[in-house]
Amino acid sequence: HFQLPADLTKMHLTDNPHPQVTHVPSSQSGCSIASDSGSSSLSDIYQATESEMGDVDLTGLPEAPVDSEDEEEEEDEDIDRTSDPLLGRDVVRECLEKEPADKTDDDIEQLLEFMHQLPAFANMTMSVRRELCSVMIFEVVEQAGAIILEDGQELDSWYVILNGTVEINYPDGKSESLCMGNSFGITPSLDKQYMNGVVRTKVDDCQFVCIAQQDYWRILNHVEKNTHKVEEEGEIVMVKEHRELDRSGTRKGHIVIKATPERLIMHLIEEHSIVDPTYIEDFLLTYRTFLTSPLEVGNKLLEWFTVDSLRDKVTRVVLLWVNNHFNDFEGDPAMTRFLEEFEKNLEDTKMKGHLRLLNIACAAKAKWRQITLQKSSRDSPLFFSLLGGSDKGFGIFVETVEMGSKAAEAGLKRGDQV
Repeated sequence: HFQLPADLTKMHLTDNPHPQVTHVPSSQSGCSIASDSGSSSLSDIYQATESEMGDVDLTGLPEAPVDSEDEEEEEDEDIDRTSDPLLGRDVVRECLEKEPADKTDDDIEQLLEFMHQLPAFANMTMSVRRELCSVMIFEVVEQAGAIILEDGQELDSWYVILNGTVEINYPDGKSESLCMGNSFGITPSLDKQYMNGVVRTKVDDCQFVCIAQQDYWRILNHVEKNTHKVEEEGEIVMVKEHRELDRSGTRKGHIVIKATPERLIMHLIEEHSIVDPTYIEDFLLTYRTFLTSPLEVGNKLLEWFTVDSLRDKVTRVVLLWVNNHFNDFEGDPAMTRFLEEFEKNLEDTKMKGHLRLLNIACAAKAKWRQITLQKSSRDSPLFFSLLGGSDKGFGIFVETVEMGSKAAEAGLKRGDQV
């Protein structure tokens, strides 16, 4: 049976308002790092291209302000406020110590933010994690060596370790250590279940959250009713979860939480739900974790570009890709060739507005480079040709570079401005 990749659960700004994005100083890298403030949305890029042949202002391509001093200062303040693990743990503990009935929505969001990092919650949907956070009970065992569960004891809860280590000694003499983020106890069933082995604390101050069997079964069983599985040829290729983003019921729909790599690529050109408006940006930020090469996406986009009804959607994806992750193209000769082929396709289909927008994005994101070419003699060929100059009325650009030549090996590319 086809197994879905385990870690394709998508992160969204609606679930995690401050995604942990590493910002690289401009002195180290010229690519823009996508974040909730830095990356461009479809509407930002596409507003300039609604009228294909008219007098469109194409200068509005957003520049990711990753190097602005004001933003750096704000980020430093945010880091000061959130990077202190003790402060974060204090807030989480305060929320945990409340009775389930007393937990506010803010408390549950705080717990959700903390719990989603733990392995025990990794493969659960956001709504399941949220519901589990609303019913969990906090327990502390002060001393090492304390027995938590006896061998053969009837189980009534699911336990997740928040601090410390426990050891399970099995009847056959084997033992296992579990640490922060690991879980033990019941499985999601209402059947009577019994502990196999003895569970003891290995260190002082072990902390746990416990979820009663009835709640654990109810919540995990409910997710089946809340998800929609897409099957192809008898195999599940995509799982979507129904979500409501506000209590008015106006913003609700299905969001992709898991899929095969091929299906995730295909979803780039499908209609996206109102609750999943940033699917393309999320994909472009995360595809490296489940694809071996960006060409897997690039080749599909070139194939879909030949279909009239898909051409507009493909162009939107490429414009976002170039604007938010130009390093994917600049550092990869195969992807540079993909961009050249895509540019030629835009020329052939007379999509002039989009072509200008692509050129603006490439010019804005490209890094300065110094390239040294040594000729064996004054008469030896250059292996590249130039275009432009004062007589043409614009700058000097590299028009062609011979593949496999010394010029290509040195890093000279078509479109480089000298």
